[in-house]
Amino acid sequence: MAGVLDGVDRRTKIAGHNRLELLLFHLGRRQHFGINVFKVQEVIQCPQLTNVPHSHPSVKGVANMRGKTITVMDLSMAIGQSPIQDINNAFVIITEYNRSTQGFLVGGVERIVNLTWDSIKPPPKGAGSTYVTAVTEVDEKLVEIIDVEKVLSEIIGVDETVDNSVVEESQKDEGGREHVPHILVIDDSSVARNQIKHTLEQIGLGCTLAKNGREGLDKLKEVVDAGQELRDVYDLVISDVEMPEMDGYTFTTSVREDPRMDGIYIILHTSLSGVFNQALVEKVGANQFISKFNPDDLANTVLDQLRKQAS
Repeated sequence: MAGVLDGVDRRTKIAGHNRLELLLFHLGRRQHFGINVFKVQEVIQCPQLTNVPHSHPSVKGVANMRGKTITVMDLSMAIGQSPIQDINNAFVIITEYNRSTQGFLVGGVERIVNLTWDSIKPPPKGAGSTYVTAVTEVDEKLVEIIDVEKVLSEIIGVDETVDNSVVEESQKDEGGREHVPHILVIDDSSVARNQIKHTLEQIGLGCTLAKNGREGLDKLKEVVDAGQELRDVYDLVISDVEMPEMDGYTFTTSVREDPRMDGIYIILHTSLSGVFNQALVEKVGANQFISKFNPDDLANTVLDQLRKQAS
């Protein structure tokens, strides 16, 4: 299975062109799922696992890999399906999300496919699983993309509390403001959107939420099409990178190509590799990159930029 990811570094060339590559896998049934190759470090046969007492039911144990202890979660259980039965023949997808490394136990791994983000669609309304953040079609078969941030939030937990010292500094800023700053937040994960919203609310800021780059761009166009100055409505934009229909890179490029949106500050907020993204920040015209998810880092970044804009 190591061959599945051979040459993954070369695939970084497709980023910034509204393209992605999905690693297809299944959880023991016919339904196929996909994960962005950029999140994947390795795919291995399930190693020997050490049980962790009192852990979440979806945690199958921990494995020692290259000197690191990695938590392995049954992805099928995590999204409310039956557990993986044949663990000895199962695989573990080692991933990096939100500044941490973890393994997802899956029934089997298929292949890598190259797609455009506009072929990745939001799940249809009324879709059964609340863990599906997007869907696409490969070889006339439905592929579901799981909201991994929701899974990790439920199993591992995420601290969304902004440190008191940061909150106190933000309160000092409020006295000198003519209005409450308003942020456009773009992310396809409902969990991620709410994490950002909660962070901004703790430091006294308002926000508007959008589910993907296309929806975010439409919200900006509504403002400038009405003849308003963009900065009179949105002080800055926080955008995820991986999103259906239009990714964060293409969103940023589209904004920069419209002179009416000149000057709007764009922060890319994503769990993808920091080195990889920092190079693309300049390429697509974003102003800054922050790794998900640390409420203090996010709050401080936003507050620092608002102070610069006010000076």
